[in-house]
Amino acid sequence: MLTGKALLFALALLAATIFQAERSLCEEPLHPSQVTSVQRHDLFVQLYPESHELIGRDRITLVRPGKQAVVRLSLASTLVVQRVAEGSDDSTGHGLDRALPFTIERDVAAPQSQQVVIPLPDGMGENATTTLVITYQGVVNDPPREPRHLRFVTPSETAGHIGPEGVYLSSESQWYPDSQGSLSSYALRVALPKSWTAVTQAAVRRTTACSPDQCRQSDMALIECDPTRPSEALTLVANRFVVKERSWVATSGQPVRLATYLFPEDAHLADEYLDATSRYLDAYVGVLGPYPFETFAVVENFFASGLGMPSFTLLGSAIIKRHYVQPYALGHEIVHSWIGNGVFNRTDTGNWVEGLTTYVANYYWYELTSESFQARDQRRLFVRSYNLHVPPDRDYPVGRFMQKHDERDNAIGYQKTAMAFHLLRQEVGDQAFWKGVQTLISNYLGRHAEWHDLLLVFNETSGRDLGWFFRQWIERGGVPAPSLSRAVARPVDGGAAFDLDIGITQAEPLFRFPVQIRVRMDNGLEHPLTVHMTDAAHSATVRLPNRPVDVRLDPDSLLIRRIPRQSLPPTLNHYVTDIRRTVMLAGSIPPSHPYRELVARIEAQEGRKGISDRAAIIPNAEAAQIPPEGSVLLLGHDGKREIIQPLLATHCGTRVRLTESGIAIEGSDYDGPGTAVIATCHRADRPGSVLSLFYSATPEAAASVSRLLFFYGWNSVVVFKNGSVVSRGEWPGEREAGEQMEVAIDAVPVIR
Repeated sequence: MLTGKALLFALALLAATIFQAERSLCEEPLHPSQVTSVQRHDLFVQLYPESHELIGRDRITLVRPGKQAVVRLSLASTLVVQRVAEGSDDSTGHGLDRALPFTIERDVAAPQSQQVVIPLPDGMGENATTTLVITYQGVVNDPPREPRHLRFVTPSETAGHIGPEGVYLSSESQWYPDSQGSLSSYALRVALPKSWTAVTQAAVRRTTACSPDQCRQSDMALIECDPTRPSEALTLVANRFVVKERSWVATSGQPVRLATYLFPEDAHLADEYLDATSRYLDAYVGVLGPYPFETFAVVENFFASGLGMPSFTLLGSAIIKRHYVQPYALGHEIVHSWIGNGVFNRTDTGNWVEGLTTYVANYYWYELTSESFQARDQRRLFVRSYNLHVPPDRDYPVGRFMQKHDERDNAIGYQKTAMAFHLLRQEVGDQAFWKGVQTLISNYLGRHAEWHDLLLVFNETSGRDLGWFFRQWIERGGVPAPSLSRAVARPVDGGAAFDLDIGITQAEPLFRFPVQIRVRMDNGLEHPLTVHMTDAAHSATVRLPNRPVDVRLDPDSLLIRRIPRQSLPPTLNHYVTDIRRTVMLAGSIPPSHPYRELVARIEAQEGRKGISDRAAIIPNAEAAQIPPEGSVLLLGHDGKREIIQPLLATHCGTRVRLTESGIAIEGSDYDGPGTAVIATCHRADRPGSVLSLFYSATPEAAASVSRLLFFYGWNSVVVFKNGSVVSRGEWPGEREAGEQMEVAIDAVPVIR
């Protein structure tokens, strides 16, 4: 999920991205010219949800870099600066000194932002510290909009919102004046309606009534928070929460206060989330070191989100209701406490945080809990996602990943990067790898770290120069595509053993990598070996006690590698990622049918992304014919078997078949009015494209599934009964579990 400061200036980010591409990550990083460093914010804000208003005063402690003559602070363009003054040490703001002039600058490329330009006081020397007090007020009212993707990968879109349904103020909201790139501590006092509760990364010290001389309205509560440790930004959320707390103590004796802030209708889920939080903290303290904060809270949000903040996670209400306690879910947010919210990354010079967090939370948890099959399946998911969402012509290096905007970014910045860390672990060994992770956290806690810093840390803990590894896996795009070129065995010792000769090749550009080979013998036993590829071709010979039958390359997905689309299991995500897509409605569909709403949503979301290759729509297909190119999503119901069945027979064979009472999946019958099925098969006539059928027995069965249809993108078949999943599975791909080659037996002795 997302952490820290998001990108505030798109043009600056683009320039930084281009700059990053032109230098080596293994060189000492270069940074833009110095800017003002804000060391501390003392904030007092009043929030009025009914009118969307914010009234704020920020006493800012800052350092003047070099000979800079002015301070430039960013602030939301909907907020009006009323006064700027030199400040005193009086946190109430009553000890103000003289007022300072200021000007406002706006950028047409970033209309949501303004720059408050303040001349520095006369006589302020280089690197001197001063205090400014800025008073401001205005409206923050950007109601969240649905994300622009068929399958949820980003939170609902908002620049910040204060309203009756809730308050969300993040760094993107620019709700307080700040200097980009600063690491600041924060002291916060916030006034809210008395029935509301505020949550931020600062622990609440006390709550009192807000006096008339402090707040514009009566019946307001004043919440005072302890100062925080330095952080990238302060996020403030508020709502009418039911709060439940629990104490947790690490084996080291470190105490942590756990809490849930849930809406009244979901308050019964508090213990489930507190139990899961304890479970993850128990595990990850041993892996990553002491927990960096005094608290951790699960906070329910009024819009779709999955956000990790220092000391809390902000989860949309729909997610909370779906029991979001899995390792890739709540576990991921907790790992961000160390990686991303404890150690920071600079968003303009490469984001390593999401990849390492994904590796530790989404993958390594299964190793910790000895779930080897789940661990393997997670690696396969990483590899499969990269291959489907990142075609070679749309690839870019891991080092250029900044922030997730779509599934391609997710596949590179999260999943490919996670596999790069897995390869690093294979390269240096477990001890050096995990020592490196802990050293990174302990050395850079409360500071920024970049890819270059990771290189230095792992060089130190491994005692090796890993520059080649970071140049290959972080700075270069693409992945290797190894293949088996031969597998020939000869009997030796009178047939008591066999020498197996294996050949492996890779195409240009060449990579350096280990690849696992697994040999199956005629007695059913398997023999694993690892081949280290450095050239275009490599040979390996192994003596075996029994006759080898076949050889499989990378059967456990230990390597991120290129696999053709047609060799992966067919899934709905094949349809989503195909450059040519068609939606077909099998026969006439009433205007009120849920399929119509689904089609409208597909058209709207693809149109919002501005893509030119959006799906074609065939609103009333009366014949069993599909377009000659691309993938097809067929929306069918019980009354149109004459259209659906011939297509299933051509592309799915006997796997999927309509029956008199419903549908049969590989011989198992599913029927009844609540039945719905998503089934995907490779097109027999177009390698890499698929036919995906969404079948429903009744409109009611379709309605309960269609809203979340694309959440089931990684299955070949999913069967629903009254909206609940009753069966799901995958049809095997040809090479996902490893390219396989039968072993030829050469009985003629070979003279070498």
